[in-house]
Amino acid sequence: MAQDFTKVGVVGLGTMGAGIAEVLARAGIDVVGVELNDETLARGLGHIRHSTDRAVSRGKLTEADRDALFGRIHAGTELSAVAGCGLVVEAVPERIEDKRAVLAELDALCPSGTIIATNTSSLSITELATGTSRPSRVVGTHWFNPAPVMGLVEIIRTVVTDPAVLADLEALVTKVGKTAVVAGDRAGFIANALLFGYLNNAVRMLEAHYATREDIDAAMRFGCGHPMGPLALLDLIGLDAAYEILDSIYHTSRDHLHAPAPLLKQLVTAGMLGRKTGRGFYTYAAPDSSEIVDAVTSDSVPSSGTGTGTGTGTGAGRSGVPTRPVRTIGVIGTGTMASGIIEVAARSGYDVVLRARGEEKIADVRKKLEWSLDKVVAKGRITLDERAATLARVRATTDLAALADCDLIIEAVVEDLEVKRALFAEIDAVARPGAILATTTSSLPVIECATATSRPQDVVGMHWFNPAQVMRLVEIVPTVLTADDVTATVLEVARAAGKHPVLCADRAGFIVNALLFPYLNDAVKMLEAHYADVEAIDTAMKVGCAHPMGPFELADVVGLDVTLAIVRTLYLEFREPGYAPAPLLEHLVKAGYLGRKTRRGFRVH
Repeated sequence: MAQDFTKVGVVGLGTMGAGIAEVLARAGIDVVGVELNDETLARGLGHIRHSTDRAVSRGKLTEADRDALFGRIHAGTELSAVAGCGLVVEAVPERIEDKRAVLAELDALCPSGTIIATNTSSLSITELATGTSRPSRVVGTHWFNPAPVMGLVEIIRTVVTDPAVLADLEALVTKVGKTAVVAGDRAGFIANALLFGYLNNAVRMLEAHYATREDIDAAMRFGCGHPMGPLALLDLIGLDAAYEILDSIYHTSRDHLHAPAPLLKQLVTAGMLGRKTGRGFYTYAAPDSSEIVDAVTSDSVPSSGTGTGTGTGTGAGRSGVPTRPVRTIGVIGTGTMASGIIEVAARSGYDVVLRARGEEKIADVRKKLEWSLDKVVAKGRITLDERAATLARVRATTDLAALADCDLIIEAVVEDLEVKRALFAEIDAVARPGAILATTTSSLPVIECATATSRPQDVVGMHWFNPAQVMRLVEIVPTVLTADDVTATVLEVARAAGKHPVLCADRAGFIVNALLFPYLNDAVKMLEAHYADVEAIDTAMKVGCAHPMGPFELADVVGLDVTLAIVRTLYLEFREPGYAPAPLLEHLVKAGYLGRKTRRGFRVH
């Protein structure tokens, strides 16, 4: 049976140590806290007082419970006070020499049976453990900040960790109301190794002027359901802390994707560390404030290149750039994405012309549309009259020439470049002068579609997310030839359809896929290295980072074949070694394990 810890030592009562002490005391465990001197001790107890007072004010803790909690915390400046504890958690600053010194003292003070846990986000547990006489009883416990709020604790084993120690720590973590995941000793562990590669990629995207900070953050919030965009999250974490974590991971992995982006180092050197200094990627109302005071809307439409489109338009976008009138939208395709776009456009008041390859396909789309609208009516979001009006705005045809009078034509066919280029050549022959031609590709170069026509200035990317009726994000992707009024027009159309458009350059993966799929690929590499299992990795990212789905859960939904195709596209575009598809991903696809659609992927469905 796992050991039941009734008294735990916590060495270091900074933000993290104080949080751990509070969590333990809330769970009824006596805590022996130790700080360097009276000044730092008072500061640490102040952290706990502030946190618990706030919990009382929000009704999450009674005054009596708070007083009882403080009665269980015994704090001082003598390290010897922890000698009688069955578990001691070291939570001093993230410097390996300081941690090694503390662990050496604890090793000398505590009985041989005492478990020593080091709280680190990126340092080697093995290196710390081998500095003691009890390496089998030294373990890593990576708590997340703020500890009273965050639900995840990563327990880090070394090659010599006693399995009973892991069982004891897992039981303790469960007892205090947190979720434990066990992983091997590798820089960054699970969450940070996956999260910070993604965050670093976002910084590189910004420093390349590929998209604005607002659009990068909005893309990941609306496109992936993340609670915060990557740049805002870095400001919250602290840019100095992020730099140190990335640098530590890079020195172990030597993976270029973890080498801190130059822009990150520049901001740290300038003292712009994020919320705590009032300025990082964003500027805040004051240090430690969450109020951003220099946010920029996506209303401005930067020049998309050297386009010389001549559409004069009849209105002006929010940026002042003229827009072209759009009353009728043509949609080519009959898949899930095409059906969703048709519904969104028709419900938004646009007349829609569906072009399909046959009457049977038309019937399928109408059936999907009616079924979807019936669901919306049942939920009380539209009336029966609005349903009828939406259906009346949609007409279907098998003749491409029927799109001749459309103001905007959206292609939503199979993700095959040759198929799309051939289709754009056909559209070019029938569309009226000034009509806008858009592709919904998720990763192919928009310029390839544009150059298949005689009017590349009128071609733009509109990457909708599935299901289009639900997902708020649309990535607008002008090429170097796209006219500014074309970009302005599709931005306005997306807004009129109730979507949040973001603007990005024509580069493989655009924003979301360029950030998301390397992260998914990294998770597969972590799995095939037997570093952690599927459940541990998914749990770490859902509980530790508040992602709506873990990477394997998400890959199974997207489809492993689609995931592999996008990863290959990114690798071929950027030639980045870290983007090379994980062999395990390729093997699963070859075996026909494609995720939910085949009922087997990383999990059996």
